[in-house]
Amino acid sequence: MAKTVNYDENGIPDGVPTYLFDQAETYRENPAQAAREWFREARFGLSLRFGLYSLTGKHEDVRKLDAWTDQDYTQLQKRFSCARFDAMEIVQLAIASGARYVVMPARYRDGFCLFGSRQSDFNSVNASANRDLVGEMASVCEYNGIGLCLEYSLGHDWHLYDKGLPESDKELAQYQEFCIGQLHELLTAYGPLAAVRFEGLESIREQTRGRIDCQDLYDLVHDLQPQCMVSFAQGMLGSEDYFAVEQEIPQPEASAEKRGFIFEDLSKPLELRISLTPGSLGYCAEQAGKHLRQDEVWEKFAQAGRLDANLLINTALMPDGSLDLEDLHTLLAVGERIEKEGFPGVIGQ
Repeated sequence: MAKTVNYDENGIPDGVPTYLFDQAETYRENPAQAAREWFREARFGLSLRFGLYSLTGKHEDVRKLDAWTDQDYTQLQKRFSCARFDAMEIVQLAIASGARYVVMPARYRDGFCLFGSRQSDFNSVNASANRDLVGEMASVCEYNGIGLCLEYSLGHDWHLYDKGLPESDKELAQYQEFCIGQLHELLTAYGPLAAVRFEGLESIREQTRGRIDCQDLYDLVHDLQPQCMVSFAQGMLGSEDYFAVEQEIPQPEASAEKRGFIFEDLSKPLELRISLTPGSLGYCAEQAGKHLRQDEVWEKFAQAGRLDANLLINTALMPDGSLDLEDLHTLLAVGERIEKEGFPGVIGQ
């Protein structure tokens, strides 16, 4: 017999994350199962790309590609004001476009954090903005019933290490403790999270050869928040809660490296991420006027739907933190089409 779900004065199930409202009874018995059910039904997420690199108007990996010195790159903090970053506007756009969850970077490859970490002073609170952007998004997402997923770079930190990762076993152990400390902050200070998306799979494989214990990190996430899903691209260990790929879903006959664990456990959800800015996830001034339009996005929805996968659409925020009007119009048009037609190619629809 299912447990009775109690509701507060606002009609929200007591103790249940608002984004899991429809899975409240399942959540009481099995938070992880409730999260899996929700994620499969969600179909669509909105990804944000924003950081110090946004100020340059170039690729999100400009720190490495243009060989910035750490001293010069860290000076960008003085210009990182986020004057027009508005969590409510972002979440309202997600809702209007039909998205059920939002993905944002907590710490990107350049090592810059969009939250007030005690583990590193290289963050948005210590920048001229003096704002905890993860905290702002977490509050608005929880209020509106939108799942918040945080991306965390595990395979790179160009601020701490020239090559992105330390080389010695001792330094790798210290780095893992650093990551554990930051994950603990994120999972205990910002309310319920829908997912933690680790980034940097190839670097972890090539540079650490298993010397970073990813399963320990996954277990930490699940221990602190049982409903919080874990993803690491197409899979580092195969024990991830869902798999995610960029731009194209590999074919079953593709190389093992491209396939990862995707076809080894078809019961696990799959997510396809595309960027509205061709060739870049971050704001790229040269791509103005060349962003993906509604019909191109719709075809990606159809592709994802045929494979029973979610679609994650990435939009790059402008240097001041505001939404890109090109993407805003496209996403609103997509939302109107979803409302009229439903998701294209969805199995069983």
